[in-house]
Amino acid sequence: MSEENNPMRRAQAAMRAPLPKRFYKEATAGEADGTFAVLLDGKSAKTPARKTLALPNKALALAVAAEWNAIEGEIDPAKLPLTRLANLAIDAIAAAPQPVIDEIVQYSASDLVFYRAGEPEGLVALQNERWNPVLDWAASKLNARFALAEGIVHVRQPDQSLAAVREAAEKLSRPFALGAAASATNIGGSALIALALANGALSGDEAWNAAHVDEQWSISQWGEDDEAQRRLAARHAEFSAAATMLSLLR
Repeated sequence: MSEENNPMRRAQAAMRAPLPKRFYKEATAGEADGTFAVLLDGKSAKTPARKTLALPNKALALAVAAEWNAIEGEIDPAKLPLTRLANLAIDAIAAAPQPVIDEIVQYSASDLVFYRAGEPEGLVALQNERWNPVLDWAASKLNARFALAEGIVHVRQPDQSLAAVREAAEKLSRPFALGAAASATNIGGSALIALALANGALSGDEAWNAAHVDEQWSISQWGEDDEAQRRLAARHAEFSAAATMLSLLR
């Protein structure tokens, strides 16, 4: 059966809401009451909850405005990763930060950087190169030390170290830095990499590479198909948005 004659495909296509067209000429940033709102032709942009899209500093507001200025034709949310992060911070995290903090701590209990390969030698060396500095940072800055394991068998981490991660997450400025760190944690699978990124111990590229050691090793050995490349590129855009937000908030 052709796609055109497939009733399920036709129903799915009908359910997809068309993307709105660009309706504004220029996005800018305007200051009011100590925050910086994103303005579309001089009018405040709104979040999905109809709150003002306002950022804590001008640099971040300008970066969000730049996303809107780069839009051509349809307003595709996939091309507005900073805006989506800001919307999430304003509409959800501002009122309920604790579940986000809890999620970061939960990730740290089975963090990516704890579970090491036994072989091949090249992968072992790459994990050590990119993950050991993260653990060193956690030990020196958070006073948190963790147990490592070879393979995927869960290893329990010290309560004191998890408490230190919680303290570090609670120190992140809310809601924007907390939301960006949670996004980086979720995408990269590592609370420690995200916290190091949030505190300026890693650049965005360093954090991305640390969080994707295994994928990059596999690609170097066996190559990558187009679909996997598209998925990785989408994740990279989201991760980069989180890194940009954290950088502009420091």
